[in-house]
Amino acid sequence: MTSWITICDTCKREDWATSGKTRTDGEELAILIEAAAEGRETVRTRRVSCLMGCTHGCNIAIQSEGKLAYTLGRFEPDQESAEAIVEYAVKHAQSETGQVPFREWPVGVKGHFVTRHPPLPKD
Repeated sequence: MTSWITICDTCKREDWATSGKTRTDGEELAILIEAAAEGRETVRTRRVSCLMGCTHGCNIAIQSEGKLAYTLGRFEPDQESAEAIVEYAVKHAQSETGQVPFREWPVGVKGHFVTRHPPLPKD
């Protein structure tokens, strides 16, 4: 089953305004996640404008139909974060419930979980 990584492309970390960057931190992270997910059959990506987690930027959500969903934040827009996010999404896709045992979490996602949502009811 496919797991989706939803990436907030409007996220700006606290120092963004003085950084001189032309793209938001969310856009930078999105580019890296999209590249890291390329060729992964069980992971897809999409961008949204604002996940409303501004104090936790950079934010992403990992979701799949009928599974637990997770919001993660406080990422640096770097390759290490992107690879950890994609690796977690692969494990989420492989899990029947969406729950991934802590011992299997990539180091780069530990400490970044913000919320967990139960699957929507079918009715």
